[in-house]
Amino acid sequence: MLATLSPQPADALLALIKLHNADPRPTKIDLGVGVYRTGAGDTPVFGAIKAAERVLLETQSSKAYLGPEGDMGFVHALIPYVFGADFDRSRVEGMQAPGGTGGVRLAVEVAARAGAKRIIMGTPSWPNHAQIVAAVGLELKTFKHTTAEGTADLEALRAALADAAPGDVVLLHGCCHNPTGVDYTNAQWDQIASMVQGAGVLPLLDLAYQGLGEGMEADAYGLRKVLAAVPEALVAYSCDKNFGLYRDRVGAFYAVTGDADALANAMANGATLARASWSMPPDHGAAAVRIILGDAALTAQWIEELAQMRGRMAEVRGRLAAAQQIGPINMAPLGHQKGLFSMLPLSGEQIMALRERHGVYMAGSGRINIAGLTTDNLETFIEALRDIAG
Repeated sequence: MLATLSPQPADALLALIKLHNADPRPTKIDLGVGVYRTGAGDTPVFGAIKAAERVLLETQSSKAYLGPEGDMGFVHALIPYVFGADFDRSRVEGMQAPGGTGGVRLAVEVAARAGAKRIIMGTPSWPNHAQIVAAVGLELKTFKHTTAEGTADLEALRAALADAAPGDVVLLHGCCHNPTGVDYTNAQWDQIASMVQGAGVLPLLDLAYQGLGEGMEADAYGLRKVLAAVPEALVAYSCDKNFGLYRDRVGAFYAVTGDADALANAMANGATLARASWSMPPDHGAAAVRIILGDAALTAQWIEELAQMRGRMAEVRGRLAAAQQIGPINMAPLGHQKGLFSMLPLSGEQIMALRERHGVYMAGSGRINIAGLTTDNLETFIEALRDIAG
């Protein structure tokens, strides 16, 4: 039977990692992998996480299963940060998921069980979004996320929602858009909330980078604005980036409704789907987050570490933007984009030239991980761009 399986193309990003690792040049630059790096090129464990893990080591009394819902202390501790301190808690409930990916998968599957037929999504987007939609068996309708000027294309979203039908879901990045770094402004989110309400679609908000844009509160503006305007929504959340818990796979799925029975049913279906998919989520990272959010000193330490990350990425963006024009490439927009990622308008030939001539590894789409640029290699990267753009 296994001999009948068709070969599948290798994941482009995973293949890029292997190519970078095999490159012997000491000056090689990795701009593909979506992890935060310091100015020295390291991806350290947060000090707040280390402290929480010490507490966990001393106090955890069992490794017994917690159930498909996972650590509900973790799930509930995140609610005021995601939804706001004043959000009506009777409208929201959640459960733990293995990373933001698990949260998105669970949200799409719950939407499908609720009768969703189609996901409306801006492109380019995180590649796994489309793969998850296809795996669940829903139709994908796309619209352009960015304009030619490098701003968020509100009119394209408006047109997509005007064409929406009952059973449609609109998937929106909460902040730090992956892969473009181009976010909606607060004024645009104000309009989006009204547009989503008027279209009668179910919003699915993917908040994977909260705190990496402008701060925890500011980065939640769009999500909260939409939730204030609609009767129900789904939210996928990731702690992998803003707590540095990549390999521990820490995420959550939330449902928001206006009816207690609907909320209970959403959670029951979520638990059933989780049980059939991963049975029980990994606990360690979520337990560490719960400990941090339950301790004022650790919370303050974590918030400060996030601020340092934002500051470093803003510095890198500022230095890239200061290059202004590199051949036909306008670098200025990178200065006001947010989060780990941005996209450069490079051809496949230029991307290959960067790799072969300069050891610069980046996605074929032109997406770069801003944090992959360090104190030592940032100017080298700019010069490499000048070489291939000229």
